[in-house]
Amino acid sequence: MFLEPKYTIHQLIDRCRAGERKAQELLYKQFASKMLGVCMRYATDRMEAEDMLQNGFIRVFQKMDDYRGEGSFEGWVRRIMVHSSIEYYRKHHKMMQLIDIEEAGHEPSVNPLAAANLDAKVLMGMIQQLAPGYRIVFNLYALEGYSHKEIAEIVGITEGASKSQLSRARTILKEQIAKMEGKSYGYAG
Repeated sequence: MFLEPKYTIHQLIDRCRAGERKAQELLYKQFASKMLGVCMRYATDRMEAEDMLQNGFIRVFQKMDDYRGEGSFEGWVRRIMVHSSIEYYRKHHKMMQLIDIEEAGHEPSVNPLAAANLDAKVLMGMIQQLAPGYRIVFNLYALEGYSHKEIAEIVGITEGASKSQLSRARTILKEQIAKMEGKSYGYAG
């Protein structure tokens, strides 16, 4: 049985920069499962997420010289995966119309314990079923930590539209959680 040599992340990066295929394969193996999880948040299904992952790693290897060693390498790869996934989605799907915050309605309140009791897979499934615009903004804001200004630049929308999409995504998720809990909302007004 062949045992693969152990490399530090910096050694792998250097070898990838030199174009070594084996180093690229090892780097891919090290990060693929985590990054597939990132891509799944933007994809409609696993096959699409795998395509996003492949495109993302192609970009990682093409841009390897751009990594300056500032911050974690995994974080750098994650940012590339997010941007690559959004680019893939734009190319292969028609994005829904994004509306501005002034058009958004009130968010209903939800029992905070209901969200805490949700299984992570169930919640991720709910997020994945959101309409594309809602899902992308929700993921970028709530899961990736981008500001509305950054999201506006990445997605090509206004900050208000980003806020509106986040608000609507949260409303939809809260309604789905309430349905799971067997409760319905009433709007105070």
